[in-house]
Amino acid sequence: MASVPSLASTVQQRLADGLSAALPDAASADPLLRRSDRADFQANGILALAKQLKGNPRELATKVVEAIPANDVLKEIEVSGPGFLNITVTDAAIVDTLAARAADARLGVPFNESAGTTVIDYAQPNVAKEMHVGHLRSAVIGAAMVEILEFTGETVVRRHHIGDWGTQFGMLIQFLIEHPHELDHKAEGGGEVSGEEAMSNLNRLYKASRALFDSDEDFKTRARARVVDLQAGDEQTLALWQRFVDESKIYFYSVFDKLDMDIRDGDVVGESGYNDMLVETCRILEESGVAVRSEGALCVFFDDVKGPDGNPTPLIVQKSDGGFGYAATDLSAIRDRVQNLKATSLLYVVDARQSLHFKMVFETARRAGWLNDEVKAVQLAFGTVLGKDGKPFKTREGETVRLVDLLDEAVDRATTVVREKAEKVGLTETEIVENGQYVGIGAVKYADLSTSAARDYKFDLDQMVSLNGDTSVYLQYAYARIKSIFGKAGDRTPAAHRELELAPAERALGLHLDRFAETVAEAATEYAPHKLTAYLYQLASLYTTFYDQCPVIKPEPAREVAENRLFLCDLTARTLHQGMALLGIRTPERL
Repeated sequence: MASVPSLASTVQQRLADGLSAALPDAASADPLLRRSDRADFQANGILALAKQLKGNPRELATKVVEAIPANDVLKEIEVSGPGFLNITVTDAAIVDTLAARAADARLGVPFNESAGTTVIDYAQPNVAKEMHVGHLRSAVIGAAMVEILEFTGETVVRRHHIGDWGTQFGMLIQFLIEHPHELDHKAEGGGEVSGEEAMSNLNRLYKASRALFDSDEDFKTRARARVVDLQAGDEQTLALWQRFVDESKIYFYSVFDKLDMDIRDGDVVGESGYNDMLVETCRILEESGVAVRSEGALCVFFDDVKGPDGNPTPLIVQKSDGGFGYAATDLSAIRDRVQNLKATSLLYVVDARQSLHFKMVFETARRAGWLNDEVKAVQLAFGTVLGKDGKPFKTREGETVRLVDLLDEAVDRATTVVREKAEKVGLTETEIVENGQYVGIGAVKYADLSTSAARDYKFDLDQMVSLNGDTSVYLQYAYARIKSIFGKAGDRTPAAHRELELAPAERALGLHLDRFAETVAEAATEYAPHKLTAYLYQLASLYTTFYDQCPVIKPEPAREVAENRLFLCDLTARTLHQGMALLGIRTPERL
């Protein structure tokens, strides 16, 4: 279906026509249209134009208004202050625009056929280590950006850059060689091993190998020699390393499943995936002069990056002992993503505390020519998850909070909330359990996504599962309430009636519904899912006001009025459903 023009674009065109007719010399001027609290829209462009034409802004504004012919879109244009235009659109224009959105399966959101390819690096757990609350934000924000970008037409390549390489594997593999049955296990009751069982095995093995490594010098020597074997590609060593990776994936996927996230095996390309590129990456950087040898290490220097002593702090690509650091792997990943995956954008959903590292990596890649005007790299940096006390989220014992524990508690709390309302709605036990999952996981995701990624946020489950305020539960209940209306509507069905005069609450809801496409576009171009959550919360709030002030079923309005209000209900429900889906949050039909 062709793109559905928004009211803003239609009004913009009418103003542009007026400018062109009244002021031919300023035909290309931007009216600077924006949404307004004083009217439906406000245009401020004539102020700048008056300076350019050395004219009186109010007089110019009046000329422009007089040059706009009568039409069925603009109801009133008021010249205000020093030349502002306050614009009110007709009720018919609102209904017509919404009817066009309702007729489109995408609700008017354009699909850009010529969009580029974005590689999103997100959800990066470490092999043989438990996922904790610190892994939450990368996973949730990254998954939302995947959905938003794909919906707008971008080709998205997911990359989970897991930590699956390094010196700790020498310790783990050597221990497994000397205790070969430590990973031999069966699931309780038979069948496949659960994620919890896989992590329990890995935790036990890690602690045992660490204790031996710290207490036995001979074992420490053998473990370090095993690292060399691993890096050299020794067959037995690699086979055992692969067992750790496979065991960890069982666990990772179980956690992502709890998060209601789709993780595909082919998207998991860890640090090890770039091993074969490291030597060549270093050679290219050194031969091109981007990197230089300093005290035996291969380094990249920057004028604006200095240590506390005032001396330059380089990006170390290769250590003096010949080993490779994170920089070599990250730069090789950029080469792969640009040259092999043909990426036009690289998006890294990574903790803000790594900002300096990525700033240096991106600048190095630019100097090497891998990033340029056609290929950009962006870090979507996120802040820290805090406890209610405003400090980094920890257990009472001061330990890092396990992600599975946090998610299980959210689901338990949400299930309690759902159960309290279940009898009134007539939910079955199966529906209570299922909706508890959707509400609990949705609450965690929404709390994360409703905060600007760069900011820290407080993890407060009591607030997250509240039916009041800016929570996903409030939005989910708004959706379920709308769906319940249609069961009481009898023979009345949604239909747009452009001839009707809209009540203030209907106008406010309609104007906001019209902003869905532009909001999705903003969230995509600015990598800002919090803009979509803010839009959806305001939509649910405006719907609540509409529902309170504009009877849909009882007291029974005139048939055309009821149909038009059902039409607004239906479009609101579809917009909530689509918007929440882009955030990775489910909307149960009954709640």
